Parts: sequence; structure tokens; C-alpha cells
Amino acid sequence: KILDMESAEIFMKNAEPYVQIGLSYVEWARVSVNNWCKGHEAWQIILYTAAITIVLNWIHGFLFQPQKLSVRIRKSFFKFVRKLPIIRDKVQEEIEKTTKGIENGFNKDAGGMPYIKKLPPKGLSHDEVMKEIVKYKNMGALDWSKGVCSGTVYSGDKDLTELMCKVYGEFAWSNPLHPDVFPDIRKMEAEVAAMSCAAFNGGPEAGGTMTSGGTESIMLAVKAYRERAYDRGIKHPEIIAPITAHAAFNKSAELFGMILTSVPVDPKTYKVDMRAMKRAISRNTCMLVGSSPQFPHGVIDPIEEIAALGLKYDIPVHVDACLGGFLIPFMEKAGFPLPLFDFRVPGVTSISADTHKYGFAPKGSSVVLYNDKSMRKYQFFVYTDWPGGIYASPTLAGSRAGAIIAACWATMVSIGEEGYVDSTRKIIQTTRYITEKIRKINGLYVLGEPQVSVIAMGSLDFNIFRLSDALGREGWNLNALQFPASVHICCTLLHTKPGVADKFIADVTRVTAEIMKDPKAKCGGMGAIYGMAQSIPDRKLVGEIALGFIDACYSTKGAPVSNGTNGHAVQ
Repeated sequence: KILDMESAEIFMKNAEPYVQIGLSYVEWARVSVNNWCKGHEAWQIILYTAAITIVLNWIHGFLFQPQKLSVRIRKSFFKFVRKLPIIRDKVQEEIEKTTKGIENGFNKDAGGMPYIKKLPPKGLSHDEVMKEIVKYKNMGALDWSKGVCSGTVYSGDKDLTELMCKVYGEFAWSNPLHPDVFPDIRKMEAEVAAMSCAAFNGGPEAGGTMTSGGTESIMLAVKAYRERAYDRGIKHPEIIAPITAHAAFNKSAELFGMILTSVPVDPKTYKVDMRAMKRAISRNTCMLVGSSPQFPHGVIDPIEEIAALGLKYDIPVHVDACLGGFLIPFMEKAGFPLPLFDFRVPGVTSISADTHKYGFAPKGSSVVLYNDKSMRKYQFFVYTDWPGGIYASPTLAGSRAGAIIAACWATMVSIGEEGYVDSTRKIIQTTRYITEKIRKINGLYVLGEPQVSVIAMGSLDFNIFRLSDALGREGWNLNALQFPASVHICCTLLHTKPGVADKFIADVTRVTAEIMKDPKAKCGGMGAIYGMAQSIPDRKLVGEIALGFIDACYSTKGAPVSNGTNGHAVQ
């Protein structure tokens, strides 16, 4: 106690000069304000105070928004430029021209079939409905069953399809919103979540829910961490994610009023830059994100390093495994070990994984999992004051298709661990075989080190979108990427069929050799559009074209209107 008193006296003695300096500044401020007020009337002081408060509030609102100041300044600049008449009219003309072309393309794909715009006066018989279904089914130009699509369909097995359809029929009218009416669906969803947690090495406290897809799984994890941040007094929660993380994080930030800080990746490995991620952490950070793997290049971020950051700063870490979620848990047993990425890693608090991709379940099924199920309650929605009763839902939707849950459950238990290990082995072997062959093709290079099922290709010699367009004419459907310009193929079970991988390699080799004869030739078709989109600094303009694409998906123009009975036009 004596030592403490002596220390306090020494501190006070040393601090006394600084205290006096501080008090002198306070006195100066007091005298200055009083002198200024002597020359003004009371109403003026009140008016000035109110005006200054309004201005300061506006400045605060302008500086501190979910969208960064640099982004808003850039948007404001392009908004001003586009208001100039000579630019405004030209831009609008080009947008309308592009969107019209997209719309015409969709209507051309309809194969001349009339659109049904009104309910038929009399319902069709089941046989008539099935005849119409056959016509619609034959509209597709690509036969995905031959393995010509990147991703898209991940199994297509006929026996599995038959099983899913039978199970779907048994539960077509079920809805997990009513667990008392459909206890079977409640049990199935709980078991899907439990089986998924076990696949990712979750402990007894792990838990999760099913969702409608990867986007919803990500959104629910983001919502959970936002609510956790609110509980901890963080008013403006911020997500930190690699720039290669799925766009669903951007969507979540926009819908939930949050800030997303995108962290660059290493230009060679395409893994997140850990130094940049550490620098981006602030007192408002509510979650860190890593991908396993990321969609563009199939590269796995350093999950263990991200998780270590999360532990150090007490920040939850979400692993997005939507794409590879039902490959990576089985890769070690399939003979392809990976660095740890799941709940075995201290600091990993949640994982999103799509059952409807490599889980081979029907579209519209995914899972979001938590290492501690107490975190799960943050994703739930509860409203206690509705006259219709107490409303609570575990996901974004209220009513959900119980049949999808049942079909997902049936898929998982019918395939089993052995089946997933076998399919994983086939897919990874095929991916690495294609990767090895692509590396040997003159004019192409592989981006990063593909670790799971995605192979991204680029070129230093020619516009890579020329390859994409040329392969499209050969019947292949690949994914175009940007920043940097590249294309990728996502291997599925369909690509493991005999001859598919070899045909792809042969077509890529031949097409690339043709392109290399004139590597500087211009790119046309969709490749030209994608190339142009990357070069436009006004991303809002690119967004408007994308909006036009989505809008065109709902077009019913260009064909006579049918009443859905015999293909006759309705007058």
C-alpha cells in the first residue's frame, strides 16, 4: 500500500505540468466563447448552434455509410458525366440495343413456341400437360447429360433421379413451418444438419439448418454475426472477405445494411493476402471469411491462418464451402489430403455447404452449420406481437418445400460415406488429369493451383474469351471470369464418364492451336461483351446491362399468345 501511495504521488507530481497546460487551454476556450457570445443576441447563438449541428450531422452521414467514400465519389462522378446530353443519349441507346439483343436471343431459344399469358379457359388433361412438357424439355440446345457444361448439373444419375422423384411425390404437400403436422420432415431436416456437421468434424455442440441454396446459407451466417455484433455494441458491423469470395457476401451486406471490405488476393496463388486481411480488421469487424474453395479459380484460402486471426481478435470466422462442401470432407479418404479447413480448426465458427452440388441432392438445398449451436439462434427470426400469433422461422423463408428436405435426406442416406468418397475420388482424379494436360498447351496457363474441382485458364498471348466462344461453338458451356480475364470448367460426375475429359482436352488443344495462328485477332460474340464489361470503369453501366439480362429472362414477346390448350392464339 505504501508503494502504491508513493507511486501515485510521483505520478501526480509528474502529471501536474500537463494538467496545468490542459486547464489553460480550457480557460482560453471559455473566454473565447464568452467574448464571441457578447457580440451576438440569444437567437443568433441558437441559430448558429442549430446550423453547425445540422452541417456536422450531414458530414457524419456522408462520411460514415455502408458504402465506402471512394466508391460513392466514383459513382457520383459517373452519374454526373452520364447526365450530359451527348453522353446520356448515346449510353441509353447502347444499353437498349444490348438488352434488346439479349431479349431476342431468349425468345429465339423458345423455338417459336407461343407464350401462355393467361390461364386456359379449361384445364388441360394430364396427358396434354405432359405433351406440353415434352415440348418445353426439347427447347434446350445443350445436352448437359454428355458432360458439356461447367458445373450446372453435378450428378444426373438416373437411379438417383428416380429415387428423388419418388420421395418428392411422397412429401409434395409438406411444409416444415408446421413441425406438429409434419414431424417426419422436422426429423429429416435435423438429421441432414447433423450428418453435415459430422462430415465437417463438428463436435456435440455443433448444429445447423437447411436452406434453399448457398446464397441463403451465406446470408444467414452474415445475419447471425450481425446480430451478435449488435449484442456487443457494434453499431456498424463490417464483413472482411477476399475479393474472390462469393458475391452472396456483397448481397448480404447490401440487404442487411453492413459494410463489406474486400481484401485482395495474391496475384500468383489467388489465395487471400493475409497481411491485407489483418490490416483491414477494425473494432467494427464482425466476421472474417475464407473460401474452401473459392468459385473463380478453385483455390482454397489459408483457413488456419484466417482462423488464427479470428481467435486473436475474438472475431467469428466463416468458411464458405458451398461449391466444394461435399468433396472436401471426403478428399482425405479418397487419397487427396488437404490442409485443415473445417471445425477441427480452432476459430472456425461456421461453414456453408451446398447439398445440391456435390451432395447430389435436388436443387434448392444447402446447409449452414455452426461449431456452437448457440450461435444459430442469431439467424432465427422471431416476432412476438403479431395478431396472427407468435411468428418464428429459422431461415429467410417462412413456408418451405418439405419435399426438397425429404429428397435431400434420401439422397444423402442412399449414397452414404462410401459413395461420397468414391465420387470424390473420380472427380478429383479427372480435375487433376485435365489440369495437367491444360498446362502443356501452348498459349494457355492455369491460374493458381486448383485443389478441388475447378480449373481456371488464362492466356498471355490472346484474348481468352476467344477460346470460350470457340468452345461454345463446339458445344461446350464454360464460365467466363474477370479480373483477370479467364474461363473455368467445374468438373462434375458427368465429366468422369469415359471419353468426356479427353474430348474436352482435345477440343481445347485444337481450338487454341487455331487461335495461336492469329493471336491478336479481335474477339466477337459473348467474349467481346465480357471483355468490354471488364474495361468499363463505370460499373453501374455494367450493372444496368446485367439488369437488362435478368429482365429479359421474363420476356414473353416475339410470339403469338397461347391459351395453353391446343397452341391456338388467344384473340
